This record gives sequence, C-alpha cells and structure tokens, in this order.
Amino acid sequence: MNLADLASAPGSGVCMMNTSWRDEQHPSFIHFISSFLSANSYRLNFLPIAPDFIFNNGGLSVAFIFVTNWNCDHASAVFGRMEKLRRQFGHLYVVVSVPTMEQNDSFNRSYFKYAVELGAPTFVPVRDPEMGFEKIVKIAHARGVCKRQDAVSMMKLEREQAVQRMDCFLKVVTSIPGIDNHDANALAQAIGSVEDIAKASKGFILESTDLSMDKAEMIVRSCFILNFSLKLVNIVSGAVDGLKKDAESSEENSEPITYVQTQYTTSDVILQ
Repeated sequence: MNLADLASAPGSGVCMMNTSWRDEQHPSFIHFISSFLSANSYRLNFLPIAPDFIFNNGGLSVAFIFVTNWNCDHASAVFGRMEKLRRQFGHLYVVVSVPTMEQNDSFNRSYFKYAVELGAPTFVPVRDPEMGFEKIVKIAHARGVCKRQDAVSMMKLEREQAVQRMDCFLKVVTSIPGIDNHDANALAQAIGSVEDIAKASKGFILESTDLSMDKAEMIVRSCFILNFSLKLVNIVSGAVDGLKKDAESSEENSEPITYVQTQYTTSDVILQ
C-alpha cells in the first residue's frame, strides 16, 4: 500500500500532519506513521497547520508538537513555539525524542530553564521517534474515549431528566378527578405540556383525544389545579437542570491523572 492509499484510508479518527514537519522527516518514518495510523483506523491528511499534528477523535481535537531528535541549540525555538500554541489549543502535548542520556539531561535542563508550568502543556520524553508517535496516538485515542464517555454520561442524565419530567406530568394531570394514566398520555401526545392542556378548550380536547365529554369538562374546570401544579413542575424541572449543570461542572473539573515515565529520568511527567 502506498502513501496516497494510506492517507486516504477511511477510519474512526482523523490525523492532520503539518506539511512542513513532514518534509523535514525521513520518508521511511513518514511511511511508518502512515502505516501505524491506518492500522489504528485513522485517516491521515497533510495540511499547513500550526502544530505538528492535530488528532480529532470522538469530537475532540488534540494538538501535538513532535520533536523527533532533541537538540539543545533549538531549545528556545521549541519552547517559544510551545508557549504560542498552548494559548491556541486547549489540549496540547509536546513529545520529545531523547535517545541518549546526554540529550535527556539537556532536555531536563532546558525544561527547568524555561520554567514550564507542570502539565501546561504536558511534555512526554521518549526513547525514539517511533515510540513517540505511538505515544501520540495513545494519548489522542484516550482523550477521544474520555470524550465519548462524557457524552454517554450526559445522555443518561438527559434520559433521567426526561423520565422525571414525565413522572411530574403524570402526577399533575392525574390529580384531576377521573383522569388516569391512559388519559394523561393521550393528552400529552395530542396536546402537549401541562400549560397547553390548561389552555385547551373542551372542543379541542374532544377533537384531539379519545376522552369522554365528562372528562373533557372536568379538565376545563380544573384549569386552576393545572396552573398551580404547573408551577410545581417548573420548580422540579429547575432542580433537575441544576443537577445537570452540577454534573457537567464536576466532569470538567475532575480529570484522571496518568504518569508517564521515561528511560532516562527519574521524574514523572503528568498527563493532564
């Protein structure tokens, strides 16, 4: 399979590679990247983007700076670029290949020299470029999985919210004498909310549902009860919405911490 085929292969995620970065690499390494992405169901696009890579997986974009061979003479440019990109991307990682002990020590000195705030962004030292790119894909994939799990949790919360609102609706409507759950469901499908039912005329209720004339008259007479109960429904709905917002805030503020260790340093790099 050639590079063009690999780059256009369909997948569950998208990887965008900086064209300038690509041109600086050995063709065999680009082929390795393309093959690795294809094997992991990623589609590869070559674009003039600011970072070296941007992954879109699960609706989340993650950007990467990828230094394939650390050179202390280029430290200023690397950290300056990092400072610029971290203001543009909410999820940015810097992967640095340090194959020798000397390069690893040089990188550590530069890291502390430029006083990088821990985890902002996250630096990931690796032994070689191949390992570095594997780390990149794993990080992007993990971010996408977390994003999808958040979406599933939100769907469950919204379903619970809908069930609670329907329960409130049934309690309000069946509080009218002679109205049972079947009648309440018929009113919900044909007319809508409690407020709409309270405003409906007897004729409209008879035309829209299979309710008897006596029940329609009882509903019209019970407008006061419905309007009063509607306030209770709004209070409950507001409480449910508050729980939803609290859950969203909790998910945003709580994020698992993973530790990535390198071969040459005893310090841990925290992935946030």
